[in-house]
This record gives sequence, C-alpha cells and structure tokens, in this order.
Amino acid sequence: MPIRPLSTLLINQIAAGEVVERPANVAKELVENAIDAGATRIEVLVEGGGRERLRVVDNGGGIPFDELPLAVAPHATSKIGSLDDLDAIATMGFRGEALASIGAVSRMILTSRAAGANEGGRITVEGDSVTGPEPAGCPPGTTVDVRQLFARTPARRKFLKADGAETRRIRELLLRLALSHPTISFVLVSGDRTLLELTATAEPRQRVLDVLGTELEAELVEVESEDSDACIGIWGLVGRPSVARPTTRHLHLFLNGRPIVDRSLTHAVREAYRGLIDPGRTPTAVLFLELDPARVDVNVHPTKTEVRLRDDRLVYSRLHRAVVEALSDQDLTASASVSAAPDASASLHRPEFGAGRSVRTGFAVGMAASPGFDAGDARREMSAPVSPAPSLLAATPATPVMQVHGSYIVAEDDDGVVIIDQHALHERIMFSTLLERVLDGDLDSQRLLAPAVVEADAEQLDGLERIGPLLKKLGIEAEAMGPSTVGVHAVPVLLLERNVDIVEFTAELLARAGGGSLPPDEEAALQEVLDMMSCRAAVKAGEPLNAMELAELLRQRELVERSSRCPHGRPTTLRLSLEDLEKQFGRR
Repeated sequence: MPIRPLSTLLINQIAAGEVVERPANVAKELVENAIDAGATRIEVLVEGGGRERLRVVDNGGGIPFDELPLAVAPHATSKIGSLDDLDAIATMGFRGEALASIGAVSRMILTSRAAGANEGGRITVEGDSVTGPEPAGCPPGTTVDVRQLFARTPARRKFLKADGAETRRIRELLLRLALSHPTISFVLVSGDRTLLELTATAEPRQRVLDVLGTELEAELVEVESEDSDACIGIWGLVGRPSVARPTTRHLHLFLNGRPIVDRSLTHAVREAYRGLIDPGRTPTAVLFLELDPARVDVNVHPTKTEVRLRDDRLVYSRLHRAVVEALSDQDLTASASVSAAPDASASLHRPEFGAGRSVRTGFAVGMAASPGFDAGDARREMSAPVSPAPSLLAATPATPVMQVHGSYIVAEDDDGVVIIDQHALHERIMFSTLLERVLDGDLDSQRLLAPAVVEADAEQLDGLERIGPLLKKLGIEAEAMGPSTVGVHAVPVLLLERNVDIVEFTAELLARAGGGSLPPDEEAALQEVLDMMSCRAAVKAGEPLNAMELAELLRQRELVERSSRCPHGRPTTLRLSLEDLEKQFGRR
C-alpha cells in the first residue's frame, strides 16, 4: 500500500481514540472547558449512559459567534499560543482537539453566547460535516449536546459497559472535579432522576464533606503546609485510621486544581500511614497541592491525569511530612465498640443497692470510686497481679490495673478504661526504637560462635544478593555457603536478647526478598523488615508480665509516636470512656 496522507476525519477519529474512550471522557473534556470558561454552574444531562445523549450546559464566558468554526476545528485553542505557554499551563485544557475529536465520533451541536453579545450562535459537527454557524437564541454561556456517541465507530461502542455503569463513571468524574472547584455548582441528571446536585460554596472543607459524606466530619484531620522557598502549598483532609478503605477510591490527589493519578504521591500518602493501617488498606484522603505551573509538565498523557514533576522528590517529601505531622497531632486511640445500654430495671434502684451497701466483684477496672462501688475492696480481692508501687506510676498517664489472659493489659486513665494488646504495643515500641537506631547508623550486631545455616533455594539466594546493603544496616552478616545454603555469621543483638529463631527469621527474609514481596523502595523495604523483626522480638500473647514490666510498657507507650497502632496498622489500644461505662450501668 503506498504512503498517502490521512483524511481530516480519520485524523480526528484517531485522536478521538486517545481522548474519547467512553462517555465519561466526553464529559471530562466538556466540563473542563466549562471550568476554564469561568462557569459558576455546570449541568450535565445523560441518556443511555451517555452513548445516546450527553449534554453539558455552563454559564461561563461563552464563545464569540465568529470563533465557533475555530472552536470545533482540530488544534485550535484560546488557552496557549506559544511554546512558553506550554511550559506553564494553568488551565484544565490546552490541546485544542477535544471538540473536534468528539464531533468525529458523534453528532455534536454547540450553542454559545459570549458575555455581552446580543445573541448566540450554533454550529453542528457530524463526522467530517460541519453545519453553521447560524444565529441562535440562548443565555450567556455554552451548551454542548453530544448524540449517538461512537455511532460511526461501532467497534468502540461495543466495548462500553451497561448504561448504569457508564453513568456511574460520569458521576465519579464530576465528584472529582467538584472537589477541586468548590465555588462551582454541579448538577447531574440521568433521564428524569437527579443523581448529583452540589451547591457552590466558598469553603473547600464543606465541599469535601458534601462529596465524602458529612458523617465523616469527626474522622477527618486537616492537613496544611506551605513552603514558600520551594513554592509548594498543601491543604486537605485525611481520614483517621478507622476510615481506611480496601481500595484507592477514596484517595484523591489534585495538583493546581487538576485531578491527578501519581504513583509516587500516592505512595507518599500511604507511607504516612505506615503502621497506622493494614498494608492492604488505603487511607481516605483529599489533598490539594499548589505548585508553580512552570515546574509541572501536564502534557504527558492524552487524558491529562498523569503529570511529570520537576522536583518530584521534594514534593514527595513535603507531602509525606505534611500528612505525618497532621496525624501526629491527633489522639488516634480507637474507641471500644459498646452495644446499646440495657433498659434500667427498677431493681437497679432498690435501696439495698444504694450507697449504704458495697458490691464486691472479682473484676476491677480501676475507675474512680463512685457511690455504691468500693473500688478499693474490689482491687484488694484480685489475686494477681499486684498493682505496681505508686512511684512507678508517677509519670504514667495510664495506670496498669491487671493483665487478662496473659495477653491484654487493663489500665485506667482520666478518660476511662484502656485495654491494651501487649504484643501489638510492644511491637510498636520495638519498631520505633529500631527505626530510630537505624537512622543513626547500623544496628549493633553480635558474631556467632558458629554460623547459623539456613537452607535456601535459588529464589532465596537471589534475594540474598539483592538486599546486601539492607542486611548491613540491620546488623546481619550472611553469605552463600553452597548451592543451597546460607550461613549467618552475625545478627542484631536485639534478636539474640529476645531469643528469636535466627534460621527461621533469615529464611523468611530471604524468601520475601527473592519472591519480590519486599518493596523496591529502599526506605520502604527497610521499614518492612523492621516490622518483621519487631513482630518476632515483641512480647507474645499469653506471656505473663510482672507489675514492673506492665508499668514499664505503659511508660514507653507515652514516649513512642503512633503508639495507638502496631506497625501493621492493627490497634494496640482500645478506650472505653467513662461516659460509655455510665450508660452501660444505667447511670445516664
């Protein structure tokens, strides 16, 4: 076949293949144009999931009558005019190909009236046929009515999902754009149903709550950071660990008002939650970054959701630090779930259960004595453990009362009863201590009199080669001793002190390294291995602790950051408030 130029229609249809994959992409391009036009209200009408009809109406600046043909022509735009403009894009759109691409795969009617004009105009595009412009009566702003999407490209039409699924995609798109543009009202109508109606607000926080749900208000923490030297501003709301989700659907990132998908920045947010949530879950977060447009390249992907940052490491560190600092200021202790208090029966208020009689019980929660309950008598009846001496508790806000089933510590503080998982708390303490030591230098290690021999397959031996520098930081000296064995000559002192099985630990570490389950990022890999070490070295469930050990564990709890969660994200502590206790006992 000889080389020949492509027709304009074919060029536009090829471009449409990159820009217009489904109705949601059409909605995105048209709504972004409306935002760039200064609209304060945007209405979207959908029929048949958008494939039959998709209409976007805005009250923006409109298009002058004589510019309508240019508006639907390929590579014509009012947003950039030179290469310098391309290097500092501040608008949502800039390529000037969306309307031409949409018209190439549908029947598109564009009606617009510029601000200050007496009347508007209409132009129709259907494939390579353009009709108009012609005068039209219409309010200021622009209406783009797209019908029979992909009718000319039936193969693309067959790949679309059911109407409901396509409509949901459009709704999700509008929600994302609405988050970053709170001063704009958004309406979505499908058939005769209004699926979305967001009122304009001057408060970004209110718009976030309108989108995520006002029931999350108490669970959201404000993030705010500004680095004037680096020209980086960060604001947003992040959820407490309790509202982490199994998918990334509730993690939203915006850069200069544009919704973006960036693996590095997403990783920065997730790393800020390391140890607060399960690694398989994702935090709820809505974060807005403001950067100098000249330091951002948005001309990376046709959908404009991917960007390239000129100072990517700096932005990563600033975002990570901002979220960490916001969470560090919060009390993230989980509340114990308490069922509704039973109805108080008359017998609970009989005289014999009043202040004149003390009730003895074998379980004491250590709360302050109240009428009808002699905490002193109850505590004296507990056979073990004996409460620590007061001098040991002077600096401990939570006072240990007892150990339950050799696994849980019951303590009291000013707010009520605290129940602590001793293994999870000690694991967090060990992790924080190890991390601090590693940041100061390699961990202290001790050479073994004879090397510990670890059976290793080819995958584990590959893992040994990959993590050599990491092993040095951890104080582990290991080398291949043959085709199927590894010799461990030195190990961290901590593992020896805690009687950790060195062979078992090393085998698991090499399996993770060889199998690719360790993160490629060096810092993330280090933290994951420290997680392993902490878990194996921590006090175990079922391990009895004496009074001094209980007190020391609670003392260290107050000194460690994020002590409310273990390194894996499980809660270490649950709090049962005095208010809840009083409700359960019918005192409220």
